[in-house]
Amino acid sequence: MSEMTRRQSLLLLSSALAAPALLRARPAFAAEGRALTLPPLDEGRLEGGLRQFDLKIAAGETEFFAGQATDTIGINAPFLGPVLKARAGDRLRLNVTNDLAEQAALHWHGLHLPAAMDGGPHQPVAPGTVWAPEFNLMQKAGTFWFHAHQHGMTGAHVWAGLAGVIRVEDEEEASLPLPRTYGEDDFTLILQDRRFDAGFQIPYAPQMHDKMSGLIGEQMLVNGQIGAFLPVSAPLIRLRILNGANGSIYRLHFAGGAVFHQIASDGGLLPAPVALTEALMAPGERAEYLVDMSAGAPLMLKAEVFGAESSFAGPVGTRDVIELRPARAQSAAALPARLAELAPPADQTGDMRTFTLAMTGMGLMGDFTINGAVYDHGRTDFTVPLGASETWVFENKTEMLHPMHIHDVQFRILSRNGRPPELREAGLKDVVLTHPGERVELRLSFADYADPASPYMMHCHILEHEDAGMMQQFTVV
Repeated sequence: MSEMTRRQSLLLLSSALAAPALLRARPAFAAEGRALTLPPLDEGRLEGGLRQFDLKIAAGETEFFAGQATDTIGINAPFLGPVLKARAGDRLRLNVTNDLAEQAALHWHGLHLPAAMDGGPHQPVAPGTVWAPEFNLMQKAGTFWFHAHQHGMTGAHVWAGLAGVIRVEDEEEASLPLPRTYGEDDFTLILQDRRFDAGFQIPYAPQMHDKMSGLIGEQMLVNGQIGAFLPVSAPLIRLRILNGANGSIYRLHFAGGAVFHQIASDGGLLPAPVALTEALMAPGERAEYLVDMSAGAPLMLKAEVFGAESSFAGPVGTRDVIELRPARAQSAAALPARLAELAPPADQTGDMRTFTLAMTGMGLMGDFTINGAVYDHGRTDFTVPLGASETWVFENKTEMLHPMHIHDVQFRILSRNGRPPELREAGLKDVVLTHPGERVELRLSFADYADPASPYMMHCHILEHEDAGMMQQFTVV
């Protein structure tokens, strides 16, 4: 089958399989505009040298639309969870209580920690029990997160609401002239979307098209709210943005093309602010942006939405995300010229490994594979020597976009198709978006923790791809 014929058949089948979703009744009205509510900031409690957080996973109800209750799952809340605030060097204990009637897991996304504490599919929390991982917080200042990772149920649990944010602070970041007062000039925004049925519920029922593209909803959510605005009073604000969606890739931009500056990626601060007019964020990625609000004019943050198959199907559409409403015009605040000292990528001391991302079969009827295999919960795919710095290569042989996430490490992108990464991607990362036909090289180092029995995961962060088997696991020994 020729490339063009294959693309045409994929597009036709994709459209046909998507049709049932378009027939679903949508909510009859939009939520009234209201000021955005931020997740509660939880600093835990210090006891015996430990910073402890109590996290309860439970079912609840959320009013996304006034007067209409939607069944959801949350962490210390009906939907989503708190922002956990800690400092680099803290020793953490996370007391996770599962109040559901089924197993659940919480993964500490982006943190460097022992594999047995990672919260992946090998650390399920049984109903009615408490799991209390304990580890040293070894990250630089940055925005991380935690989310569901139960084997085969990650997509369903995240869709229902199992996610929260981790905010790490350190002395280097604290010394910089940056906005950092939570809720005043520093705002955490969790971007997601949901598909509501006629009863205002969000059932997790992906069609074949959704399993290929990733599940994408018609309603945009910010911190679990629809149609909210963000009142701001500072001339310069910091937006810590998490793409917490199941399958949506967002191209963020402001209406009118306003310039903003990226100051951090997944693993922390960049060396210097990077001026942008748009920013592409895949599921699992975080970024921090500075936005100049001194002119006193409102700014509408918008998102062009893509699914995994956008290379041949195009974008889903463009949606309003949130309007930033300044109180008044003010004198502009200066941007820092420099941010963090970032060492160059480590020299390679270990293996170079190539991971081929592919599909079996033709059209949209095959499985996603890594090196020809789908995930096997009982199989360790490879081992990495403790202390090694390796080069990993992702070769995307599919016609789909795949944001690849590696547990435990923050890596550096060396190249995309032989070219160096853009400045916004030149810092510490734990998710890298791979495009069709692309070859991406990474450098990553494995230090501190070895465990031959407990694996780390590497997978596509389009959750429907992960649950369908686009994942491998490895041990550090």
